[in-house]
Amino acid sequence: MKQSRKTRVIPTFSTEAQEAAWWYKNRKKLDKDFVVAARAGELKVLDRKTLLARIARSKAAKVVSIRLPEADLELARSQAAKKGLPYQTYIKSLLHQALEQQSKSL
Repeated sequence: MKQSRKTRVIPTFSTEAQEAAWWYKNRKKLDKDFVVAARAGELKVLDRKTLLARIARSKAAKVVSIRLPEADLELARSQAAKKGLPYQTYIKSLLHQALEQQSKSL
């Protein structure tokens, strides 16, 4: 029976130097995770079909600009950082969840 491994979350960084330091500090853990995944046959190859599908999905999304109160934006950034997500991705996820919940209650 396959054990599900915890996905390692890569945090967001405010500078390239911070990112480089994080990768250097965690290199041994990441190398070990990679070797374990390779031995377990869990590595995935990004093939042309998958890459083209991802590109098509990203082009299908519309870009919008929303004015948010500074306090809300800071709270979203803080919560996103704790989850290791980019804040815009986190806000998009929150909006999607709220819309889904609202549509169920209507």
